Amino acid sequence: MKYRTIGTAPNTRREVSVLALGAMLFGSRTDEETSFAVLDRYVEAGGTFIDTSDNYAFWEDGGQGGQSEELLGRWRRSRGVGDEIVIATKLGARPLAPGTGYIDNAEGLSAKVIRESAERSRDRLGVARLDLLYAHIEDRKVPLQETVEGFAELVAEGTVGLLGVSNHATWRVERARALAAAAGLPGYEVLQYAHSHLRPRLDVPEGLFPDGSLGHAGPDLLSYLRAEPGLTLVAYSPLLKGAYTRPGVALPGDFDHPGTPARLKVLREVAQETGATVNQVVLAWQIGAELPIVPLVGASSVAQLEESLAAVDLELTADQRARLDGAH
Repeated sequence: MKYRTIGTAPNTRREVSVLALGAMLFGSRTDEETSFAVLDRYVEAGGTFIDTSDNYAFWEDGGQGGQSEELLGRWRRSRGVGDEIVIATKLGARPLAPGTGYIDNAEGLSAKVIRESAERSRDRLGVARLDLLYAHIEDRKVPLQETVEGFAELVAEGTVGLLGVSNHATWRVERARALAAAAGLPGYEVLQYAHSHLRPRLDVPEGLFPDGSLGHAGPDLLSYLRAEPGLTLVAYSPLLKGAYTRPGVALPGDFDHPGTPARLKVLREVAQETGATVNQVVLAWQIGAELPIVPLVGASSVAQLEESLAAVDLELTADQRARLDGAH
């Protein structure tokens, strides 16, 4: 395994593995025995960065979520896991009532919700401090100042370490960080967005984003990351839910981008040259990128995890990386 540092402050920054493991479906669609086996193998391989959320996976049973955090709590207790494993969670997108969702009835990012939701997450995970806590989705009904101060209070109290943000417009991220900096408060340092080798169309409206997607790491976000060396991108859905390699799994609809055929072609060429899978080439391309990117992979079996783990040691040549970067 290889490692990188996330965060900048000496008391909150953490060294994490360059490959993060997503626990979204653990405890719901992925049963406990399988989930524990995947987690055990990840840690055995040197993995130290696990991702979840307080709303995972509400859609599986029409509830409010919490199954993933609860399973991770049981796993931590049964294995004697301490703070050597960084567990990141999110708040803001938990449905307020069963049978609803984050588009129509999200908990939001008020100071009250931030405090109460973080406490529930700590209880479910069985931890005294959340290593990394994200604002999961935007809440434009609450002033940004309130959200910034709400997160900062938990950092000051020692119940939260690093702060992160996901699925926000880049201008909202910068505005929140500017408010925090002006007040001498901790701001967002880890950005979690969808990112893969194929580029999506960003003009396709979604339920949360009527003007086009804000959940992908588009040019605004990537250029922001390039200008702010203290930030790290955690890239979710890097393998497009199996669409690169699994027969019968189609690319998501917003990947009908004009550059898709050229980028698929070079991915397949590099996979053939290296003897790796296309999935492994995508992950290696992210791990070794000039920008600080930590791919976040899901796994519903140990075999799936093994494929991703092997990407950590895949070294792409400068020529291969240039071709991957340059395909349009």
